Amino acid sequence: MSTPRHSIPFSLIDPAVHPDPDSCEAWKTLRAEHPVSWCEATADAPGFWVVTRYKDIAAIYRDTAQLSSQQGNMLGTLLSGGDSAGGKMLVVTDPPRHSAVRRILQGGFSARAMTSVVDSVQAATRELVAALAAAGRGDFAVDVAAQIPLIAICELLDVPQTDRSTMLHLTMTAMGSDGSPEAEAEAVVAQRDILLYYAGLLPQRRKSPGVDVVSLLATQEVDGKPLTDAEILLNCYNIIIGGDETTRLSSAGAALAMIENPAEWARLKADESLLDSAVEEVLRWTTPATHIGRTATADIKIRDVEIAAGDIVTLWNISANRDEDIFPEPYRFDISRTPNKHLTLGHGPHFCLGGPLARVELRLILQELREQVTSLELDGPVERIRSSFLTGVSRLPVGANR
Repeated sequence: MSTPRHSIPFSLIDPAVHPDPDSCEAWKTLRAEHPVSWCEATADAPGFWVVTRYKDIAAIYRDTAQLSSQQGNMLGTLLSGGDSAGGKMLVVTDPPRHSAVRRILQGGFSARAMTSVVDSVQAATRELVAALAAAGRGDFAVDVAAQIPLIAICELLDVPQTDRSTMLHLTMTAMGSDGSPEAEAEAVVAQRDILLYYAGLLPQRRKSPGVDVVSLLATQEVDGKPLTDAEILLNCYNIIIGGDETTRLSSAGAALAMIENPAEWARLKADESLLDSAVEEVLRWTTPATHIGRTATADIKIRDVEIAAGDIVTLWNISANRDEDIFPEPYRFDISRTPNKHLTLGHGPHFCLGGPLARVELRLILQELREQVTSLELDGPVERIRSSFLTGVSRLPVGANR
């Protein structure tokens, strides 16, 4: 016997229903009473399933046979008919091709490749935090958090220094739409320009390959055949967008969390051994990607709720990372929380390829803050991203004392 379908009384595609994640009481109610719910269709889009409990979401992440990524993994894309990059870009490709392309990309995250990346990130982080501390104030989200992940990703892709500020602007425009027609149009143009940029790099990397990700994609094969230009360009796009957004938003969120939880900031200042657990708590606390989408490829059940083949199923990481069954006192920021098996970086075959790098970047930021800054405080209003997919702060004016 199946459980009756429960319809939620608001539209999760509307950015207005996604405020500061800790103020959204709806997630608590859904987890407790209706962990598998239905968001009704509108005149413009089909309905979709909403899964909010940690264990259910983790199980779905592992089930690539019955719950596919290939139609898209963002709600907005799924509701508009699917992702044209499906089967070409890693995050929207299913096994076995997903596994083969992932093996190629992992070469770009090897110990050899990572050495120069980490060195560059460490030097840049120290310099940016020092500049903030010397000035005594600044916008942490823009002046620090936005710069560091871009440096890392551009190192991985071997983007020339002269082009990096342009790539930051394009990245933020491509993913920062507020849902307005103007912003949507700007995002489409930015996405196109990112692809065109890497198309310009491709001939030279084929001719004189290095150890960067673009060169690996351009010169290696899957099943005896080279990747198409479309696959190469889409995966470059995937890396720079995914790698930038997650770390940028979690880094800005880390600074805000320390300001709002001064006792935890004091603990971190006093005890360097808390850095690693602080990184994991920041990732759980911020959860930059609110959800991931899947499409059912067969009739299945989730908690006795019948899901039909072809249905869109959305996994709300923002809810799973506050699940009371997994995280004691989930609405408390605790930098010593252990264990901390959050879902911020995904789970299963689609676990974030750049997850280890994101952790290194975030650790370096926290390390430099604790070493160079005595106190942090707000120095103006905080601005949050308006999005149904991303959550975090876009402006974070701070006062920083040495």
